[in-house]
Amino acid sequence: MNPQELQFTMPPEWTEHERTFMSWPVKDSMVYPEDHEEVCAGYAQIVKAIAEFEPVSVLVNAADAELAQRYLDQSNIELVVIPHSDAWLRDNGPTFVVGKDGELAGVNWKFNAWGGKYAPWDLDDAVAPQILDRVGARRFDAPLVMEGGSLHVDGEGTVITTEECLLNPNRNPELSREEVEENLKKFLNVRKVIWLKRGLDGDETDGHVDNIACFAAPGKVIIQVCEDPSDENYAITQENLRILAEETDAKGRKLDIVKIPQPPKAMFEDSRLTLSYLNFYFVNGGIVLPVFGGPAAEADREAERILQATFPNRKIRTVDGMAIIKEGGNVHCTTQQMPRQGGAAK
Repeated sequence: MNPQELQFTMPPEWTEHERTFMSWPVKDSMVYPEDHEEVCAGYAQIVKAIAEFEPVSVLVNAADAELAQRYLDQSNIELVVIPHSDAWLRDNGPTFVVGKDGELAGVNWKFNAWGGKYAPWDLDDAVAPQILDRVGARRFDAPLVMEGGSLHVDGEGTVITTEECLLNPNRNPELSREEVEENLKKFLNVRKVIWLKRGLDGDETDGHVDNIACFAAPGKVIIQVCEDPSDENYAITQENLRILAEETDAKGRKLDIVKIPQPPKAMFEDSRLTLSYLNFYFVNGGIVLPVFGGPAAEADREAERILQATFPNRKIRTVDGMAIIKEGGNVHCTTQQMPRQGGAAK
């Protein structure tokens, strides 16, 4: 039996959370291990910002527990010893779903480190079942390699994703587009899949949607856009914008689109950093938003203004988006929300 058959549904991120799960960074598996202290400080800043709004459970390796405790010694934060290699829990954690009677469950996707990019990944693939066991939630094992950062739902039957990621041969080469879509419908209990084309230039996740677009509410989508034709993101974001303008959701509604201008292009060595305001995270009563400072200061202020206008009843809490970006992700990538059973939008 799958979530669709049993009427379990993934709630949208803006509904009330019981808590947020995160993972503590592991020096040996970092792209730039020499930055370990800076990255730990960056993670600690995100954890503490979220803890202002809701409880946070941080997965730690036993060897890192003392270090993490020094950074995170405050109320509303607990450390949970679960072995892992990478600290992007959005992608290897469970996707929580809730039954019609309020029962909590979770989807255990297969995880292969973003198409086999970072071996070994056996510890990370085993994380989701351990979280579900810890919280006493029913488990649905999905026959699909999937990362949580590659999808957003509206709570009314629609999921948004990208072809670049979900149809990439390094994920599920044996499955057709139709078969991938059918699995999304079964395990998220949705009726409509909106397929964007590509993710941002330089994104090593192969185009995760959580860097380019998300639902703000049923029928309403926020998208990061580039207006500079000389920038690689121009063609990417304009194409995705056209798709959204022509699409309808599961209820047949045309989409209300909110545009956020991208921050200025930033490089590290020979690689583009994937700077995105869309990598924000909904928390109870607020939003935790990465900002980038320096040349991006004006764009930072505009992103904060647009989000505050879009969510007037939420507090916008900014954090330093440059602290962990060289490792390949940002705020949303580090988090996984556990919905409050029967929780309403807040």
